[in-house]
Amino acid sequence: MSYDGEKLFNLLPAIYRVRDAEQGGALRQLMAVLAEQMALLEASNQQLYDDQFIETCADWLVPYIGDLIGYRTLHGVVPKVASPRAEVGHTIALRRRKGTATMLEQLARDVTGWPARVAEMFQLLGWTQHMNHIRPESRYAPDLRRWEKLERLNTPFDSLSHTVDVRGIAKGQGKHNIPNIGVFLWRLRAYRLHGSPAVPAAPGDGQRFLFDPLAMERQLFTRDEAEFEISHLAEPINAPVPLSRRVLANFLDRYYGEHKSLFVVGAALATIQICNLSDSAGGWAHTPPPAGKIAIDPVLGRIACGDVQAQPPQVTFHYGFSADMGAGEYDRAATLTEKPTAAASVPIPNATIQAALALVQPAGGVAEITDSGRYVETPVLNAATATKVELRGANERRPTLVLGGAWEIAGGDQAEVTLNGLLITGGALRVSNTPGNQLRRLRLRHCTLVPGAEPALVVDIANVSVEIDHCIVGPLRVAAGSTVRIANSIVDAKGETNVAYCGTASVPAGQPEAAGGAVEILNSTIVGKVRSGEFKLVANSIFIAALAAGDNWPAPVRSEKKQQGCVRFSYLPPGSLTPRRYRCQPDFEIAARIDGAEKAAGGPIDEVEVNAIRADVESWLVPSFSTLRYGLASYGQLRLSCPAQIRAGADDEAEMGALHDLYQPQRETNLRVRLDEYLRFGLEAGIFYDS
Repeated sequence: MSYDGEKLFNLLPAIYRVRDAEQGGALRQLMAVLAEQMALLEASNQQLYDDQFIETCADWLVPYIGDLIGYRTLHGVVPKVASPRAEVGHTIALRRRKGTATMLEQLARDVTGWPARVAEMFQLLGWTQHMNHIRPESRYAPDLRRWEKLERLNTPFDSLSHTVDVRGIAKGQGKHNIPNIGVFLWRLRAYRLHGSPAVPAAPGDGQRFLFDPLAMERQLFTRDEAEFEISHLAEPINAPVPLSRRVLANFLDRYYGEHKSLFVVGAALATIQICNLSDSAGGWAHTPPPAGKIAIDPVLGRIACGDVQAQPPQVTFHYGFSADMGAGEYDRAATLTEKPTAAASVPIPNATIQAALALVQPAGGVAEITDSGRYVETPVLNAATATKVELRGANERRPTLVLGGAWEIAGGDQAEVTLNGLLITGGALRVSNTPGNQLRRLRLRHCTLVPGAEPALVVDIANVSVEIDHCIVGPLRVAAGSTVRIANSIVDAKGETNVAYCGTASVPAGQPEAAGGAVEILNSTIVGKVRSGEFKLVANSIFIAALAAGDNWPAPVRSEKKQQGCVRFSYLPPGSLTPRRYRCQPDFEIAARIDGAEKAAGGPIDEVEVNAIRADVESWLVPSFSTLRYGLASYGQLRLSCPAQIRAGADDEAEMGALHDLYQPQRETNLRVRLDEYLRFGLEAGIFYDS
């Protein structure tokens, strides 16, 4: 009903309206006030009805409805649980399916944001058959002729029978027992590379190619088909698992296609053969294949063509990685704040990056690469005074730039240069000390400067502000007077005794490298030695550094200024020289152990005991990674066996290092909280990470 003051006033007898007009209209104003209040009462009554439902209730009522059903709040680190309203509503729906395997699987996906598979371990127990309950599949001896079951042995998709394991599944020790439920999770994701030219295995080779544009051997992954409403348990096609030769050969139609796990442009399904193309007798095995055929090895990422190719074939494939970091075909729309210059696109209408840059350098603008192609050139970038020049890959594209040497980047006074979404190899980026070079800012976003022992970025002039955000880069050399901000990134010198960060000034022979410009490091992993003039702020970061035998560095990580700056919630190798530290490891754990020993002893302990405690803690409290070899799927990922002081040692109890923003400890906590609520009585669950 609509309440209008004028309509209410007109319902009054005419005599009252006439007299009200004669006396100043007070009654008309009263009717307006009454109509306003009646409208508020009506809206309140309507809201009372809406407040009975979680979808329409007022925000302040959400926790009360949640309390009625026993809802427990979670860390809002994934979209499905970021909104308490949606989570409470979903809880009501899940309660109706409480205890079922499909419900537990959907629950695990929702609260962790990771692909999941739930296995009822009691279904996989082998037992002596009873004539009234025959289970032909529950045999202790597997059928060796059924290759797929053997292929899935000891994976989340294992369907073979096992003997009883009485160890506790909650601690991840045992699996197969009557009350056990296994929840398998995949931390790695499958990232697509679309329409990228394959790379010849050797110069001039027209038959052998590699999928990866860096000419690396790379394991191919399954493009997981996500289930938003789970009606059946996950299958291998629903998880980002590495592709095996045998599975791909037998189910090629499920994995091969333009919008599937892998595809060779122009190659029909019937022309594809799956082979083992590993090295044999100085070459690839099984090559060349028959004419008209294409052999693919998904384990090594190799392609062999039966016919000589005039141009490398274009391929689409998926590779494994942990996070949206470095160059990749993921959503970067939030970082693409400027519109691209219409005429400065590559490869159409400009065939080269240099041609596109020539259009935007004089007055500023954005040159955009619209595909995931491979560009072999060394462009020149010189931004005009007070302009902003950006070279970027389009959203969800990953172009590769193969340099023939150092890429010189320059600019006039107050000029800014931004690189976004590029994979760069073959040479370093260099801001040289040339006449007129007064570049003010160099910004790298979601870029990969392929790590190596040689510097990936060299800044030879002062007063440059360098920003590195969500990148994977090699060693940095930055002149004193410039500043560097590193966030959510990996700086990798390919070895803990190599130099990851220092200055560019020349020093006498036998002296350590000069100190680099002031640096700020947030949520990052640094592999290699570091020497900076000043640590403005270091937080939630990991330094993997050590001194080699006969090293002339005084410390693996060193800041020249000790009275300025702060290092907090980070791991620093023993012997590091930094400004004041707050809750940094292993110092914090050592201090806690010493304090505990002194309380137990009722007073101070001697130096021998202190040194023993220090040596003990330093021996085990070190970061442990799945791998630090760039190109492998688990690159930069902390092992599950990594000490909790590092794996959950950041200021918000997430992990230290470049993968901090994944909030993996919080995701696991979310799942454990929910499993306590949704498991049937008498069952016990264990969480297992397949990657």
